[in-house]
Amino acid sequence: MTVNVDQPVPGTDAGVPAPAEPSTTLRRVETRAPREEADDAATATGRIEIRNLSAYYGSFRAVRDVSMHIQPHAVTAIIGPSGCGKSTFLRALNRMHELIPDARIEGELLLDGINLYDPAVDPVQLRRVVGMVFQRPNPFPTMSIYDNVVAGLRLVGRQPKAQLDETVERCLTSAALWDEVKDKLRQSGTSLSGGQQQRLCIARALAVDPEVLLMDEPASALDPVATLRVEELIHELRVNYTIIIVTHNMQQAARVSDQTAFFSMGEDRAGYLVEYNATTTIFTNPSDQLTEDYVSGRFG
Repeated sequence: MTVNVDQPVPGTDAGVPAPAEPSTTLRRVETRAPREEADDAATATGRIEIRNLSAYYGSFRAVRDVSMHIQPHAVTAIIGPSGCGKSTFLRALNRMHELIPDARIEGELLLDGINLYDPAVDPVQLRRVVGMVFQRPNPFPTMSIYDNVVAGLRLVGRQPKAQLDETVERCLTSAALWDEVKDKLRQSGTSLSGGQQQRLCIARALAVDPEVLLMDEPASALDPVATLRVEELIHELRVNYTIIIVTHNMQQAARVSDQTAFFSMGEDRAGYLVEYNATTTIFTNPSDQLTEDYVSGRFG
């Protein structure tokens, strides 16, 4: 595994990589050059298996019995109507759901064979391995562009300046932002446009080399030009990362994802997985009538 967290929760914005021995331990912080190409399918990291996952807020079950395999080094889109538990499901994948009082999870979630809800797994370190980018850009307002990118690395110890400099350039380049900000790295992150701020948050997430990136409607607050830049970035990042994106935009899901999961809501108001398949199949030949109605705009 690797590591990253892209959220303003104390103690959760740092970075580091993978499971060591014992299997429930994440390895110490270290950065490495980006992967040249995706690993062989049999050995690729970032493979997620979800078994009968249910999410609760107190006694209310928001997500019911979801089971699915998420492919490594691919983009999986989560679509469905408002209130069907898409964001709750996403936050369960890096244990952010449990930060909410009285919230809990039932079932199993495995990343590269490790049960992430095992009591021996440190949830803070997990959130570095499974990073998140939120709906609205959230650069740290008191930090420069440079310091935003390396915030996670600094939380886990001192790094040589040359290494930090390399990380900043590499991650801003990966986030398609370097050429736009390389001459103003000491300016506040909040001085950037909305689309640039979102790409800055993505660079911050990449700085600690996560295995998985969770994206909760990352372009919903952006204009069409900035949205296109983020979508192009997602396409580029899928070579190195497992990406799961929640989106209400059907065209966006069709453009950026390899696999699509359609969620709906039952009479008990719990979200559940209706259908999960290749994106082309979901949008052209779904097996469930609910899916067909939703992607064609006839739902509800």
